[in-house]
Amino acid sequence: MRNYRKNVRPAVMAGLICSAALAGNANAQSAGSFTLATGWLYVAPQGHATPLTVESVGGMPVNQQLTGTGAHASSTNTLGITTEYYVTDNIGIATLFGLPLTVNLDGDGTLSKYGTLGTTRPMPPAIEVRYHLFDAQTKFRPYVGLGVNYTWFTQVRATNHQFITDSVGPGGSIHATLSASWNPVFEVGASYMFAKHWSVGASVGYMPLKTHMTIYGQTATGTQIVSKSTLRIEPINVFVNVAYTF
Repeated sequence: MRNYRKNVRPAVMAGLICSAALAGNANAQSAGSFTLATGWLYVAPQGHATPLTVESVGGMPVNQQLTGTGAHASSTNTLGITTEYYVTDNIGIATLFGLPLTVNLDGDGTLSKYGTLGTTRPMPPAIEVRYHLFDAQTKFRPYVGLGVNYTWFTQVRATNHQFITDSVGPGGSIHATLSASWNPVFEVGASYMFAKHWSVGASVGYMPLKTHMTIYGQTATGTQIVSKSTLRIEPINVFVNVAYTF
C-alpha cells in the first residue's frame, strides 16, 4: 500500500503539471485572446501610371495625351503594426497599419531621365478576417486573410525642379493630388509560438490599389495647366514580426 501511494503521488503531480501547461497554451491563440504584432514591413508596388493627358490650358479643354510618358511608385520600408482579436479559436478580426511611409514617384518612358518626380505619404489602414488552421494549442499556425482597405494620400509634392521647369516653364510651379479609394486586401501568413505569450510571424499581402493623379501646373505668368493620369500601385507587402498575445 505504501508503494502504491508513493507511485500515485508523482503520477498525480505530473498530471496536474500537464493540465496547467495545456491550460496556459490554450490561452495563447484561442477565442477571446488579443494579439499585438510589430516588425519590418516591406512595400513593393507592382503597377505603373498611364500616360499623362493634358486636360486643359488656361481653362480651355485640350485633352492631349503625352505619348511615352509614365511613372511608377518605388518600393519602401517601414514599421508595421497589426492587432488581432480571436472571435473563435480559428477566426480572428485583424487590423493592419504601418507608420507613415514616404513613397517616391519615379518617371518612366520619356520621363525616366528625371528620376524621381515627386513624393507622397500614403495612409493605408486595413481590416480583415483571418482564418487560422489547426487548433489553438498548435505552435505553428498558417492563416489566410481577406479584408478591405481605405487609402488616402498626404504631402503629395513635385520635387524635381527640372521636370517642373520643362513642364510649365521657368518660374512656374506644380502641385498634385492623388484620389482616395477603397480596395480589397488579400493575405497569407503563419505564426509560430515559441513561448506562452510570444510568437514570431511572417505574411505576404496584396492590394489592387489604384489612384487618380491630377497635376496642377502654373506658369510664371499665371496660366494654369491641368494634367491627369491613373496610377496603379498594386503593392505586394511582406511583413516579418514579433507578437505578444494577451
